[in-house]
Parts: sequence; C-alpha cells; structure tokens
Amino acid sequence: MAADGATSKAEIDRSLKQQQEEDLLFKGFLAEVSEVERDNEVGRILSCFKLNPFEHLNLPFDSNLEDVKKQYRKLSLLVHPDKCKHPQAKEAFGALAKAQQLLLDPQERDYLLSQINSAKEELRVMRKKQLKKDNASKIKSMVDEGKYEQEYERSEEFLLQLKQKVRELLTEQEWRRRKMQMRISEEEGRLKKDEEETKEMWKRKREHEEQWEGTREQRVSSWRDFMKGGKKVKKGEIRPPKLKTEDPNKSYVQRPVKRG
Repeated sequence: MAADGATSKAEIDRSLKQQQEEDLLFKGFLAEVSEVERDNEVGRILSCFKLNPFEHLNLPFDSNLEDVKKQYRKLSLLVHPDKCKHPQAKEAFGALAKAQQLLLDPQERDYLLSQINSAKEELRVMRKKQLKKDNASKIKSMVDEGKYEQEYERSEEFLLQLKQKVRELLTEQEWRRRKMQMRISEEEGRLKKDEEETKEMWKRKREHEEQWEGTREQRVSSWRDFMKGGKKVKKGEIRPPKLKTEDPNKSYVQRPVKRG
C-alpha cells in the first residue's frame, strides 16, 4: 500500500509539473501572438491614408463620438510604447492621438463629413448612370422602393469605392489648401520686402537730412565769408590785377573818353 501511495503521489507530481509546463508554454504562445498583433497594428496604422483619421482608428464613416473614444482607448493600449516593442510604436501611438483629436474637433469633423457626403453623392450619380444601362437592376430598384440601393450602399463593394473616393477628395482639397498657403506666403514675402525697401528709403532720407543739417553752419559761414571778401584766392593761385575804370561803380573796362 505504501508503495502504491508513493507511486500515485509521484504521478500526481509529474502531472502537475507537466501542467505547469504546458501553462507556461501557452502563456508564452499568447505573448508571442499578442506581440505579433501589436506589430501588425503598428504597421496598419502607419500605412493608413494620412488625411483620413477614420482609417487610423479603423472606424466606419458613420461612427459617433463615443465610438471614437472607445476605439482610441482600445488601440492606444495595443500600440502603447510601454507595452509594444515595435520600433515605430511611438509614431503609431501619436498618429492615433492625432486622429482622435481631429474627430473630436467639431470643425474638423464637419469638414471630413462634408467630404464623405460629397463622395457618396458622386458615387450615387455614377450608380444612376450604371442603372440606366442595366434595366433589370433599375426595375428591381423601383420595386424595392430604394431598399435595393440601401443594401448596395452597405455592401463591401460600395464601402471600398467610398473609401477610395474620400481619399481622392481629401487629397484634392489638401492640394488646394497647400497651393493657397503657398500664394499667401508669397504675398506676405512680397509685402515684407516692400516694407523693408520703404523703411530703407526713409532711413536714407533721414540720414541725408541729418547730414545736410549738420553742415548748415559750415555752409552759412562760407556764404558769409564770400559776401564779405568775395571769392577767396586758393593757395598758390595767381589773381590777375584789377583794371581801373573811370567809373568806379562799373566792373568792366571802359574805353578812354576823348576830351575837348
């Protein structure tokens, strides 16, 4: 009995040990799977279209504000730099934070929704043109009173087309914004240059006036000396002798006057 009891205990110990090893292996496997999932999510976020925050958060276009907050909390925990070993985890985490900020901002959200609605309208127009060529689809659409089109807009095909069309519209709008910003920068640069040239012109004018005012006394003194003594003879210059005239009030030479 004692031997049987010892054998039974040894088997139990081996079984427990085996179970512990399997548990450790399973935990390690889950950790590896979790790490792969984290890395994949980082790659997905960084490969998203940068102008569409709905894509970064992997949300449908009709998501509400609460959906945005919940999805951000979920994905941010998955790619948080403290938990994810991916070298670009910090970059992906920052992209998620920016996406949430844009979708929670009323102005930015309205802008995005307006582009999404424009994309839907363009696809609907294309759809109507297609139905004109397809009589069977057109008849079914009329019979279902719009249900057929509603189902189509929930289809994977339509959602993919919508996603691509939204990308196109956002890209076009961003390009227009950048062109406008470029023109504004050029105009600001031109105005700044004109302002600097005007300042330089007034600076030169003030300097000239100050210089002119600074030599005023010298000019006045020179004029007074000129009025007093006439033109001064420069050093080394020979002045011709003055010619006497009969009329001392005249500065030109008179011819001799015959007398008698």
